[in-house]
Order: sequence, then C-alpha cells, then structure tokens
Amino acid sequence: MTETERIHDQIKRAYSGQAWHGPSFLEVLNGVTAAQAAARPIPNGHSIWEIVNHVSAWTEVVRQRMQGKSTGQPDEGDFPETSDTSEAAWKKTLAALETSHEALLREVAGLEQSRLDEPCGGRPISYYIHLHGTVHHYLYHAGQIALLKKL
Repeated sequence: MTETERIHDQIKRAYSGQAWHGPSFLEVLNGVTAAQAAARPIPNGHSIWEIVNHVSAWTEVVRQRMQGKSTGQPDEGDFPETSDTSEAAWKKTLAALETSHEALLREVAGLEQSRLDEPCGGRPISYYIHLHGTVHHYLYHAGQIALLKKL
C-alpha cells in the first residue's frame, strides 16, 4: 500500500468508520434529528448543524486546493448557519457533507505519492499536511458532536 493509499484509508475511517479510536464523524451523527442538530445547548457555542456545515465547507476547500485553486475560507463562511431547520433541510445538509467527502476521496485517489510534500493550492502547506489535517478535522469535530449529543 502506498502512502497516498494509507492516507485515503485514514480519511475514510475518520469519516465513516472502522477507526481504532472510536466512533467516526458519521457514526456520531447517526440518529441525530434536525431538532438536535439545530439545538444550541452551550450558549455562544456552535450547533451540530453548524459544525457539519463547517466540516463540509472545509472539506470542499481542501478538495479545491488539491485542484490548484488558491482558496481561502469557504465562500459560505467558517461556520455557516442555517435558517431552515426542517428534517428535509437536515437531510440535504448531510447529503452535501457526503458529496464533499466523496469528491475529496476521488481527488486523493488520483494524487501521485510524489506530490505529497509539495505545497497545495498556493499555500505553504503540503498535500500531506492538508490530508492528515482532514483526518484530524473529522475526528476533532466528531468529539464535539458526541459531547453536544449528550447535552
């Protein structure tokens, strides 16, 4: 297995399961309703919905950078809010998350291992750091969501 394949595998595990640490990002979202996702149990804290929007948006930024675009913050903002908190809107949000994740995996699958140490998307940060950062990003926010669910 190449290093790029290992990174691809770790991104998948952090997002959808079979990670050694515990529940993946999707596993902690399992069973979350729109009402739970929109709730703000910590004053001035982010909701689960905002965290999902954040992760989805930044996953897209990483994908765009891998395509050579010098992308800064997501167009929709760092923690995009939502005005429609219906179950249909929540399903749409989860579908957008899945779309951004799958698009990133396709980019990673096509990445030559020799490029891992190169700067990514006009940034002084390598592909390697961007991709490992994606794993860390999924897991960091999965922990936040797990705690929010308990509140």
